[in-house]
Amino acid sequence: MNFKEKIRVIPDFPSEGIRFKDITTLLKDGEAYRAAIEELAKHYKGMEIDVVLGPEARGFVVGAPLALALGAGFVPVRKKGKLPGEIIEAKYDLEYGKDILTMHTDAIQPGQKVLIADDLLATGGTISATLDLVRQLGGEPVGAAFLIELMYLNGRAKLGDVEIVSLVKYD
Repeated sequence: MNFKEKIRVIPDFPSEGIRFKDITTLLKDGEAYRAAIEELAKHYKGMEIDVVLGPEARGFVVGAPLALALGAGFVPVRKKGKLPGEIIEAKYDLEYGKDILTMHTDAIQPGQKVLIADDLLATGGTISATLDLVRQLGGEPVGAAFLIELMYLNGRAKLGDVEIVSLVKYD
């Protein structure tokens, strides 16, 4: 399936000059959504993934079904102030400032194999912070899966030797 055809590009959103990649058009198409998750899952079958992490919020719509397809657990990575239990934190840079991601301290056990899943790899800040959380708890990051990768922002450079799978790439 050509997943790129299922993603709507909206010019000048959220600001002039930006070409926003809107995944809602892929998500509302049940066949395309299922095929995208199955395609990502193919890359990780047999790797005995213990948990899939999904950063808030679009990582939930990729990570949770991917976890089900792999027979793994799902762990939400949330913005600060959203999780009720004991947490760890990782700071990351935004275009105009900083933010903090959190995860429960009992979300990952040392040595567990962890896959990170999100809708989009852009500058790599969110995923780099998520990797930091995984490593703080002694997890073993085995990969990062995305529907979309914006190659021109070179987010891969921030992720080191983590294997990256992207269904759609924009140069």
